Amino acid sequence: MTKEINDILAAYEAAREAGRQTALATVVHVEGSSYRRPGARMLVEDNGKMTGAISGGCLEGDALRKALLAINQQQNKIVTYDTLHEDDIEFGVQLGCNGIVHILFEPIDPGQANNPVVLLEKSHAQRKDCVLVTLFSLKNYHGHQPGTCFLYDSETTYNKLEDKNLEAEVKSDAANVLANKDSFLKPYGDNGLMGFVELLRPAVSLVLVGAGNDVLPIVDMASILGWPTTIVDGRSTHANTHRFPKATRIIVAKPPEAMEQIPFDEQTVFVLMTHNYNYDLDMLRLLLNKDCRYIGTLGPKKRLERMLAELKEQGIDVTAEQRAKIYGPTGLDIGAEAAEEIALSLLAEIKAVLTGRQGSFLRDRAEGIHARSALSVHRL
Repeated sequence: MTKEINDILAAYEAAREAGRQTALATVVHVEGSSYRRPGARMLVEDNGKMTGAISGGCLEGDALRKALLAINQQQNKIVTYDTLHEDDIEFGVQLGCNGIVHILFEPIDPGQANNPVVLLEKSHAQRKDCVLVTLFSLKNYHGHQPGTCFLYDSETTYNKLEDKNLEAEVKSDAANVLANKDSFLKPYGDNGLMGFVELLRPAVSLVLVGAGNDVLPIVDMASILGWPTTIVDGRSTHANTHRFPKATRIIVAKPPEAMEQIPFDEQTVFVLMTHNYNYDLDMLRLLLNKDCRYIGTLGPKKRLERMLAELKEQGIDVTAEQRAKIYGPTGLDIGAEAAEEIALSLLAEIKAVLTGRQGSFLRDRAEGIHARSALSVHRL
């Protein structure tokens, strides 16, 4: 949801400069089935403009009214939409799902140092995992709703909590989420307070080694996803901003010099597609010992096998662990032929690899579409 957060931040800045008031709507808990999961967000402005989404479009009308009420009263509000109710259609909710959705509405005060949008901005500015904590109560709808109040990145803490004991417990839970890479819900105390302890990961950083025409649709699609892209090639005639205006960064250099300019983290992935065998081979050699979860190689399987054989001749034995990170031919098997179809196949495979999925048909999935861990209450 990094693209959604990025859009929200841009919309908030524009609204702030224009003097418009805003509220942030966040899905904090879901029971059963829903189009959006906990962590889905939407920014609502006092002129009715909405950025982001908390449903498939069926909740936004009522959510606008609730957000405007929160802005008018300058008070956090929790609202529950129950699609299990037999009068759901009469109420006009019509979620099209069989579940209960709890949404927190928070008016944003630009003068507050760590308001919810500021915390999102701080997390978004970093290329590392962070944990954002949102506290709310489902037992006292008209009582105090602390809201989005805590951000932790293993080194720095941004905190709005006044209760030091609660702060210590929240920080401990945030550290556990960072370690386990899994968000959860948890009750705090005996007064019905719940906490959505949410893992926020940076966007996928896509490094495309090559600047041919087949790279163009990949950059365009990655831009829609909100994935920053880096183009690496030895030819300035191909790798330039005129051809790739949507690329985040362009590096014209030989493989060793290019690698020195590329920052690495858990969300950095590579695709080797220069159509220059030796250039791709040099990049693959350099990538083998990097902590990279995905290395895609365009072209037939025989091309990759030739690369691996040549590396072995050079005294480089590719381990099973290293080989597992290399995907060649790259992409999911969807029958792609045109460059745009190949781009779709490639990006879908990267998403599947990073989320630990197989890229199969959802209709054949025995379990639910989404992981259930964020739906149940985590009790320690």
